[in-house]
Amino acid sequence: MEEEPDPRFTLANERTFLTWLSTSLALSAAGVAMAAVPRDVFVPWVRMALSVVLAVLATLAAVLAYPRWRRVQIALRRGAPIPALALAPVFGYGVAAVALLALVLIVVAR
Repeated sequence: MEEEPDPRFTLANERTFLTWLSTSLALSAAGVAMAAVPRDVFVPWVRMALSVVLAVLATLAAVLAYPRWRRVQIALRRGAPIPALALAPVFGYGVAAVALLALVLIVVAR
């Protein structure tokens, strides 16, 4: 039986959804910025690879934001446990790998 969840939980779920969209936008901007880095800063193929990884992460965040919001909302209505976010490691390790590689390249280039 589905019940209307406490509005605080619904609004928290909505904020999380919007945060995923903000994260997607930030990752998109980072991918564009990486592609615009001058050619002499990074090896071109590495710069392109970093841009592509950031763009893929941005796409995943945007595409998966609504289905995640919906699954959580359904769980709230049914009084069921909140489903785990299976892609959390992908985002965490993906962004960490991009940052680490960029840091190494910055240090080596200087």
